[in-house]
Amino acid sequence: MSRNPRLSSGVGLERSCAEMRSDWLRSRGPESGVEFLEAWFQGRAYRKHRHDTYAICQTTRGVQAFEYRGSHEVSLPGQIVVLHPDEVHDGYAATEAGFGYRQLYIDPALIFDAARTLRRSPGPLPFVLRPVLSSDILADAIDSAFSGNREPLAIDSLVLQVAAGLLRADPSVRDLADPNRFDMAALRGARAFLDAEKNRVVRSAELEAITGLSRYELARQFRLVYGTSPYRFLLMRRLDEAREQIVRNRALGDVAFDAGFADQAHFSRTFKAAFGLTPARYRTLREPTATGIR
Repeated sequence: MSRNPRLSSGVGLERSCAEMRSDWLRSRGPESGVEFLEAWFQGRAYRKHRHDTYAICQTTRGVQAFEYRGSHEVSLPGQIVVLHPDEVHDGYAATEAGFGYRQLYIDPALIFDAARTLRRSPGPLPFVLRPVLSSDILADAIDSAFSGNREPLAIDSLVLQVAAGLLRADPSVRDLADPNRFDMAALRGARAFLDAEKNRVVRSAELEAITGLSRYELARQFRLVYGTSPYRFLLMRRLDEAREQIVRNRALGDVAFDAGFADQAHFSRTFKAAFGLTPARYRTLREPTATGIR
């Protein structure tokens, strides 16, 4: 089997076609330094290998087992596995039923920058002593990564959340950034820019240039002041504009394109996740009723 050597998920995956009859994996990325992997395996999944990224994994079904740092580890559904860069490990099903998981491979340089933002002072990469743990922060990060958008601003929020989860699980970390440290001029500028550019994808570097803040510092402060991430704020402005276009009876494909979505299906999924209704259903409900009331 051939593999792409640039993909962290490909390293150590050396299975014959016969062995993979019931196994599968889907990988996307790297995108802005993050690769997304979903997989299902029965029996042995990976031979011993190592990669140069963090691997943040959530077991979704079955029982996942692996050898790591000289110990035999087991992960149950819902638990998080944290594998550090350049650490040798393997992977296999602990039962005949097999196991499924979702995993993020993240460039350590991104984690370092995000962790530096969250700490009071510079420090080394976060180090989690126990490779299998329960972490609401990391579980939420993985859920959002595999259910949400992967635009640049969304990746920034994801990396910051993962870094926060790793720091929380690192017993050597004591002091984190003062949550009351805000640059309100920068935050107002970022919000105004996002409001004005609501019909397109905004890049992290654009906000850095406008605010003078790093992407992770901006994401941290923005959430604390405005209650959401820069990506989510921009997304909701795009969807607000789309709602107005839907009411004007424009074709949904055109609405999706103008709102900056890749296609109508992506737009419909995002719209439903935000408002609980499909765009078509929303249009029907906004049409005048028999009494003339909207």
